[in-house]
Amino acid sequence: MDVKLFMAIIGCKPDGRFTEQHDVFFGAANSMKELIPQMKAFWPEAKGKIHIDSWREVTAVDGYKIEVVPKDDSISNPERLFFINLGGYKPDEFEEYHYKVLAIGESLAEASKKSKQTSFFKHWGFKGANAHIDDKYGIDVDDAYNVSDILKPTFQEQFSLRITKPQNITEDVLHIGYYRLEKLP
Repeated sequence: MDVKLFMAIIGCKPDGRFTEQHDVFFGAANSMKELIPQMKAFWPEAKGKIHIDSWREVTAVDGYKIEVVPKDDSISNPERLFFINLGGYKPDEFEEYHYKVLAIGESLAEASKKSKQTSFFKHWGFKGANAHIDDKYGIDVDDAYNVSDILKPTFQEQFSLRITKPQNITEDVLHIGYYRLEKLP
């Protein structure tokens, strides 16, 4: 079996909310469909009524190859895979927009620096409402994570992420649109 790392934007409208809510989910399994119980457990307030707005199998980030390997494999790479949530604004629009970034770095500071090079960070802000890495002091550790640290403990006990720099790499396919859980591959 080939365990893969997946990232998904999950959505639902929990009881008592006026608009659809979203969160980011990371999981490791053989397929997206295999992750359905974990996604439902991740967001219990949704009472199982979640959908996927986009997902990807994470295999390539910043020119690096990402692989899920058994924990007993010797992993010595200093690079880490980080998830960073950027927030930004447009003049005269009553909304905060978000852009989810995966970045490779030896530290959060290095990965954050890469996220600030994205076109979103450069163009989704204006004087008095600058684009930012949510929320305080320019970088909020609540919205910037080492992906290995936010995967389920059972993953952390059994697997690691191997990050290597191959000569050629194919970018990940982004599956964007509304996906009902029962329609996942």
